[in-house]
Amino acid sequence: MITICREYQIMKHIAIPIRTNYWQPGDDYIDIIRSSIMDKVEDGDVIVLSEKAIAVAKGRLIDESRFQPSLLAKFIARFWMRYMWGYILSKLCHIKLENVYRLRNYPKKEGAYHKQMALMYSGFLQALRHGSEGGIDVSNIPLAYACLPLADPYSETVKIRNEIQDATKKKVFVMIVDTDMTYSWYNFHITPRPRPMKGIRSFGGVIAYVIGRALKLKYRATPLAIVPRMNVNEALYTAQSAHRARGSGAGRTVWDVAERFNVGLTDVTWEMLDRVDQYPIVLVRMSKKDD
Repeated sequence: MITICREYQIMKHIAIPIRTNYWQPGDDYIDIIRSSIMDKVEDGDVIVLSEKAIAVAKGRLIDESRFQPSLLAKFIARFWMRYMWGYILSKLCHIKLENVYRLRNYPKKEGAYHKQMALMYSGFLQALRHGSEGGIDVSNIPLAYACLPLADPYSETVKIRNEIQDATKKKVFVMIVDTDMTYSWYNFHITPRPRPMKGIRSFGGVIAYVIGRALKLKYRATPLAIVPRMNVNEALYTAQSAHRARGSGAGRTVWDVAERFNVGLTDVTWEMLDRVDQYPIVLVRMSKKDD
């Protein structure tokens, strides 16, 4: 059963998260989106969709345990993560103490598998990040799977919008977002996430992340694609409104998820995740109330 669970007013936006089941590979996500919003959407709404949910439904999962870690992957997992991130970069980037402890105890075996996969799919500078390497996601993902980012978010957005408008006869925006953050200094926006929407600069992997966090720049969820076009500042504002309303599923990090279910990092199952409220769709509309 699909229901609107709660409603948030965030400045001039109203963000309405819509609860669904956990999307699994092979699910008809377009039909789920269409049926979820059919009696709720209004002209001018922005339908904000989780990239990870779509990617999982499309089967963009890879089993990290199949990889044979290289010496470089082992070095990153055993030394770079535990010491460089655990003692130096974590302070520079103002990372919470709980996560500092986790980095200092970064898993050697599973971590080496993960970093090998990150090296192969995202490259060296992305693999040096402490998470979300090149848009790869392992939080709220079962077993030893990692979720790869969408290959072409823009085409996906166009396809979904066409289906929604044909079904609802409403003129809407459709946006796909990633929780990997964009950092802003006035109208200058950077992100470590590859291939964001036009107007956001992506470079350097770990470098962009460290700059943004060390300088305490304003951070918001990253819009990957939006149809029709929207001003980048409005898109960032909308993406963050949806991000706050959506929540973090079973947890913000792979550690949080494992601790919630009291299992190992690679022992979370599909069934466990499906027991948690999921909000892959958020309707964002302008408030009709006075300022």
